[in-house]
Amino acid sequence: MLRLDGGRFLMGSEDSDSVKADGEGPVRPVTVDPFYLDRHTVTNEQFSEFVRATEYKTEAERFGWSFVFHTHVRGINHVRGSNKDGGEALIHPAGLRWWLKIDGADWAHPEGPDSSVATRANYPVVHISWADAMSYANWAGKRLPTEAEWEFAARGGLEAKRFPWGDELTPGGKHLCNVWQGSFPDSDLAEDGYSAPAPVDAYPENGFGLQVITGNTWEWCSDWFSPDYHLHSTRLNPVGPAIGNRRAMRGGSYLCHASYCNRYRVGARTSNTPDSSTTNLSFRCAMDV
Repeated sequence: MLRLDGGRFLMGSEDSDSVKADGEGPVRPVTVDPFYLDRHTVTNEQFSEFVRATEYKTEAERFGWSFVFHTHVRGINHVRGSNKDGGEALIHPAGLRWWLKIDGADWAHPEGPDSSVATRANYPVVHISWADAMSYANWAGKRLPTEAEWEFAARGGLEAKRFPWGDELTPGGKHLCNVWQGSFPDSDLAEDGYSAPAPVDAYPENGFGLQVITGNTWEWCSDWFSPDYHLHSTRLNPVGPAIGNRRAMRGGSYLCHASYCNRYRVGARTSNTPDSSTTNLSFRCAMDV
């Protein structure tokens, strides 16, 4: 883990392409206390140690299925699975045709029962629900970061920039994160080197020494999600509302593209139900100083 000294920073975004419904703005000064944060997302190797020590079963394993991006499903065009309310569907309940419900998909079998993480020790563990992430964090003596802590860390000491390295996505034509290039959702040109999760150290560190905190995989935060909580909340160590039905996620993923989801900006945010798990959903842990 890295020790971050905390301090005052400008949180949120008023970018012209910000997602207003997510409550990215207004930009406001926020202060966080010193804290520790994992240098990178939790890896398959680290999560497997947790599973061996505790015999923990993830929610995807208990449900018997998880969501897999359609281009990663081998040899089949459509897969029928049961949703978590007991009904059948071919696609994500929200109508996103690129998500397929795959029986047997879980953290150890990311694309389904015929896949494996045996050669992906240094890749982010995926198909992780919020409850799974919390269980790992508790076992490790850690916790999930708040949204404020996550954004403070992701900015790497830069103020009011779109990305951890500045305002240009590809400065000098160089790819510094794993996001989508091409026509979403059918053709990823993988110009950044990857069309699926990349290793946790695949790109340069940000100013604080954190690895791959933008793109690659979404990261759970501890907060319940609200698009307007911050309009009337404290500016000192905010922790989100006391109750809710969706948890906050940060950082974007390898599936983010300007035409559909440009939430790989450090001021961007979104949410998901706590039991959700997909091939682009992971986490990193924090700890009090």
